Amino acid sequence: MAGEGVHRFVVVVIAVEGGVSEIVHGTRVPPHSRRCLLERQPWSLVGRATVGPVPDTTETETAILTDDRERVRYITLNRPERRNALTMAQLGQFFDTLADADAAPDVGAIVVQGAGGAFCSGIDLDPDEIDLDYDSRSFEQELALVEPFRRFEEMWRLRTPTIASVQGYCLAVGTDIAFHADMTVCSDDAQFGYPIVRSMASPSTHMWTYLAGPQWAKRLLLTGDMIDGATAARAGFVLEAVPADELAEHTHALARRVATVPGDISAANKAICNKVLELMGYTLAQELARDHNVIAHQSPAAQQFGHLIRTEGFKAALAWQADQFG
Repeated sequence: MAGEGVHRFVVVVIAVEGGVSEIVHGTRVPPHSRRCLLERQPWSLVGRATVGPVPDTTETETAILTDDRERVRYITLNRPERRNALTMAQLGQFFDTLADADAAPDVGAIVVQGAGGAFCSGIDLDPDEIDLDYDSRSFEQELALVEPFRRFEEMWRLRTPTIASVQGYCLAVGTDIAFHADMTVCSDDAQFGYPIVRSMASPSTHMWTYLAGPQWAKRLLLTGDMIDGATAARAGFVLEAVPADELAEHTHALARRVATVPGDISAANKAICNKVLELMGYTLAQELARDHNVIAHQSPAAQQFGHLIRTEGFKAALAWQADQFG
């Protein structure tokens, strides 16, 4: 494998009994209501990874936790038994929680982190509720696919500085979250990637090229491989990587320093940095990313994958996927 710290990765998505990981690919046909389109799960390809048997834990009642420490608002993705994969409803709850933190006058910095050993391993869709038929001509289905991801632009434009603290898996929508933070610090053994680009989808947001340039963006998005935290730091996807046992303390020290700056000054300095990226085409790039995700979902490979799930089951689809990459 070319590139130190780059790992081959067979796309894994849904944790099943015995630690076997499989893939969900399906469609939600939404009602003809914009509100319902935003509340119902869109057609999507999931990117959730597991290693070994899934812990036998009780589903937490609260997927998003908050805690204030020294003017720092901690937002914790709290589904460790799912490697912090989020349903679409929980992703919306996450954005609402960010907005609440941004409005709090006594919060000078926001830290986003994951409970347990992972940051966020993607979008979690219930395979029992997925309709695998997808009509590419349906504007409502297209809208349902792209609309929830517009809220990443809200995250980008928060007044309060946001830091992502990443350990373990940071996959698919996990990378969308981490890369839309103002700064990302990670453990040196964290795992970053977007494995579902291997014939099934394209990222619904695009910060890859801004952060690390076209070479590294293409290196990951044209292979679906993962890189570790140390490599992500060298490439520029994250600010820095530290030993895993130092991550929490390191993140808090950085957040405290950020929080000491008066909020209006921080907001001004953050805004000008963001304006530069907007002049470079940030807003248009996100719009194009959502459009290209829709196109990728309509690809013959994606349709073939869905067909295999319908007709032969997840394991057959996973075997087909693995055969494509050796």
